[in-house]
Amino acid sequence: MKEGLGRDGHRNSTVVTEFILLGLTQSQDAQILLFVLVSVFYLIILPGNVLIILTIRSDPGLNAPLYFFLGNLAFLDASYSFIVSPRMLVDFLSEKKVIYRGCITQLFFLHFLGVGEMFLLVIMAFDRYIAICRPLHYATVMSPRVCYALLLALWLGAFAHSIVQVALILHLPFCGPNQLDNFFWDVPQVIKLACTDTFVVELLMVSNSGLLTLLCFLGLLASYAVILCRVKGHSSEGKSKAISTCTTHIIIVFLMFGPAIFIYTNPFRVFPADKVVALFNTVIFPFLNPVIYALCNQEVKASMIKLLCQHRVF
Repeated sequence: MKEGLGRDGHRNSTVVTEFILLGLTQSQDAQILLFVLVSVFYLIILPGNVLIILTIRSDPGLNAPLYFFLGNLAFLDASYSFIVSPRMLVDFLSEKKVIYRGCITQLFFLHFLGVGEMFLLVIMAFDRYIAICRPLHYATVMSPRVCYALLLALWLGAFAHSIVQVALILHLPFCGPNQLDNFFWDVPQVIKLACTDTFVVELLMVSNSGLLTLLCFLGLLASYAVILCRVKGHSSEGKSKAISTCTTHIIIVFLMFGPAIFIYTNPFRVFPADKVVALFNTVIFPFLNPVIYALCNQEVKASMIKLLCQHRVF
């Protein structure tokens, strides 16, 4: 720390230049166990996401928009896995878990990729709506140009959101304490350490993250409800396939949006389950999302097995 201005404006205050992460638990035995479990999970699921990307890119039969977006979902989750998990694994074996204010980069990419995935799920719901409810217009509406335009809008929207999150933090003064009761850097925990009234900042965070997440969640549920109602008139085979696809998407929506809504719509209170929910939100569920999609899709599974057999993995 170094001298600076505190709440009262006096020079004898200190300015925080580093934060100490308290981590998931203070028990050394529990940290070693978590290190092993997360490492195994990381080493199994991450290659699974990479395999999904390679499968979709190598199979000409998987060139539909649905698989194009699924490949991008796997890419987002594979990238997301490098933001929190590696640092957390290192901290499990470290006595002092120090993260510098320069790690604002972690905050930016955490929201950039997280919101990007959220927007991608919205796009995938739109794709399913057009495919099931407007099948005759599908080729026109979901043309390659439109798909790339939607992807560009996704990245721009995620970038704008992340810049706002960074701006909320950068202007805040920190003069102590510097212990962050979490295993990563995020807005809800950091703003509680600021040496100023953060009521307005927390309201902005709720509107920028919490409200956005909640609206997307409700919109997705409404869209899939409409889709499921529309498939009642389809043939038995088409109805079964549509219901299977929509059910998989709905599971992912709950897995991703449930923890995010819990975290970003309760900025003024601290709950005992906060860190556990954050662990699932940042580490567990992002790995599983593309895998669940792939395992519930017969075309992707068949192509994946074919690819592995070609390279004599089996």
